[in-house]
Order: sequence, then structure tokens, then C-alpha cells
Amino acid sequence: MRPMVLLAILSCFATSAPAQDVPASQPAAPVSSSQSAPATESFDQRVSYSIGQELGGQFRSQGIAVDLAQLMQGIADAISGAESRLSAGEIQSTMIKFQEQMVAKQKKAQAAQGEANRAEAKIFFANNGARDGVKTTASGLQYEVITEGEGPKPSATDRVSVHYEGTLINGTVFDSSIRRGQPAALGLNQVIPGWTEGVQLMPVGSKYRFFIPGELAYGKQGSPPVIGPDATLIFEIELLEIQK
Repeated sequence: MRPMVLLAILSCFATSAPAQDVPASQPAAPVSSSQSAPATESFDQRVSYSIGQELGGQFRSQGIAVDLAQLMQGIADAISGAESRLSAGEIQSTMIKFQEQMVAKQKKAQAAQGEANRAEAKIFFANNGARDGVKTTASGLQYEVITEGEGPKPSATDRVSVHYEGTLINGTVFDSSIRRGQPAALGLNQVIPGWTEGVQLMPVGSKYRFFIPGELAYGKQGSPPVIGPDATLIFEIELLEIQK
């Protein structure tokens, strides 16, 4: 867990764009071994360097361009108690404008990613739906039976026990009760629409693979940082029981 001081330092960037590992437009040159690098021997020195690493990493991952000299001057003035070069009102208006810019950047990036995900999904579902054994429902949900059970089927208001693993189209695993080694208990009216619809098709004892389009998953908002806007999700679900 990060120290509380770092959370306070970074809180002003809470509305910024998701991490994209984009370098700032004015990156600082690293200190080479031939230069006189600051020591990191004492505890205070290590704390200071760690804060710098955390803060710099946030700037880099979010693509925030900073003037390193001004950044260091602002930190130095604040720590020393020197008079600020900007008034409180100027700082506030500057940060408000900065946050507005970052929100606009985030929305633009999210829209572009959503468009790309929808285009990818259109091709994926057309090809996937043509495979033997894959069925497509009226909503656009696709599924295939891995193992067909003989038990009852749940209703939309039932609570069920399941084992599952969720992946993206590229194979990235984003959630897995199997890897945790513990079945999940959940209400079918408290999950994404693709789950609510799909699990009702399964007799207890079944294992199905579901291909869930973005509109039946997390929609345009996605579920950052792994699941992007309108991302297609693939779930293997084993229905263990309907809980009373």
C-alpha cells in the first residue's frame, strides 16, 4: 500500500486518463553513472527518492508533460515555506483547467478505444458464430457447450455457485475463481447482462463457454484498467449449484 502522503500528492490527478505508458513530451534526462547522482543511503533519502519515483511514474504513465525545473521549484518553495510564485487563485484555476484537459483527453482516448473494440468485435462474432457448435441468441450472446449437465436451470433471481475464468479476445485473463481455488457465489440479477442471460441456459453440472459482446458486459465505460470500453469478454463457466 502506498504511503498516505503519496495518495495526497497524487489526488489531484484522480480524473486523468488511464495509464498508457506514454512518455511526457519533456522528459527529464536520467542521471548517468558518470554524473554526481544524489545518495540514497539514509532512510530520508530513500523516502525522497521513492516519492520521486512514484510521482514521476504517474506523470509518465498518464502522458503528463511537466516542466521539471518548475516542478522542482514548486516542491522546494512549498517545503521551505517560501512565498509561492502563483497566488492560491491562480493555482486553483490552473489545476481546474488541467483537470478539464485530462478529462477531455481521457474521453477522446476512451472513444477511440471503444470504436476499435467494436470493430474488432464485429469481425470476431461473425467468424465465431460460424463455427460448429456455437449458438447465437437474439441478444447477440454466443455460447458453446463444453459439458452438458442434467440438473435444473436457474432463474434470473437465483443465487448460484460457479467456477469461472474470464478472458479478453487476446487471451488475457482478467478474473478467475479457478485460479483463486474458490467457487464464487453470486446472484444472477447482480451481474453483467451476458451472465444473467447465459447462466440461465445452463443445467446444474454444465460447463459452457460464453462470448459476450460489450453491450452485454461493461458497455462504453468498461472496467478499467483491464477491460476497455465495449470490450468483448469470453467466460468459461461451470454451474455447480443453485443455492437456496
